[in-house]
Amino acid sequence: MSSLFCPAPALAPGDVVSVIAPSSPFDRAAFDRGLQRLSERYRPRLAPDLFACERYLAGSDARRLQALNEALADAESRAIFCARGGYGAMRLLPGLKLPETPKVLVGFSDITALHAALQVNGWRSLHGPVLTQLGRLDEAMARALFDCLESGTHLPRFVGEAVVPGVVEGPVLGGNLSVLTRLIGTPFLPALDGAILFLEDVGERPYRLDRMLQHLALAGGLARVAGVALGDFTDCDDEHLQLRGAAFVREELARQGVPCVAGLRVGHGLDNWPLPLGARARLDGAAGTLCFVEGVVE
Repeated sequence: MSSLFCPAPALAPGDVVSVIAPSSPFDRAAFDRGLQRLSERYRPRLAPDLFACERYLAGSDARRLQALNEALADAESRAIFCARGGYGAMRLLPGLKLPETPKVLVGFSDITALHAALQVNGWRSLHGPVLTQLGRLDEAMARALFDCLESGTHLPRFVGEAVVPGVVEGPVLGGNLSVLTRLIGTPFLPALDGAILFLEDVGERPYRLDRMLQHLALAGGLARVAGVALGDFTDCDDEHLQLRGAAFVREELARQGVPCVAGLRVGHGLDNWPLPLGARARLDGAAGTLCFVEGVVE
């Protein structure tokens, strides 16, 4: 499968970057810590009314959509960082307006909805920390994030657990399992044919993970992927059944028979290494590795 996804121009230290809140409200102290770390590298431009709150959303749909589209259209801003995930990004998808030149969107969890829409339109993006998470990550992960944004030759390499042997190469697509499966049947889910499907989640018991995987399988999504890469499944265990969510997902997806690795340090856990979406990678199921051959920028 040839690369269909365009990289964004690389950033440089001191560049202007946009900060938006397309999903839920967020903890101000955690946000401030992340903003401080971001400010040490770039010049953040905060969206107007960034700290708004309306029920479980960071302001009205109209406000959040306007901030997103303005950040996308801002010619001076070189990337877009999300304050938090939570819920609400998929409510913005019908009004999304993309400029001709791609720019990097950084975020994860609920931001999967935006990543998927960007991949439908041929963009690469970065599954990486939101601002409320960035402040607590160690220096190596922050350095890796900035390297991904500033160098097209900085190609992440992940070492996890071998699950199903085999070597495949393709674009990495996916993100949060809960969000991704909600896009099935909509025009905002990218075609998974020949892709390496990346999945992670948080706070979902094994039976709920099972339901989502069955939905994805019944919709034909799992039949078309070249391989599977699994990140963290944080707080997804059932103590009563003594069933670990991560182990359950690994066992279920092993039955697909495609090359598979698990245990990548990406997601809602203590670690969240940046992972390009839409960029090509080489997955080796026997070695338990996922090695990118393209970056998110050039």
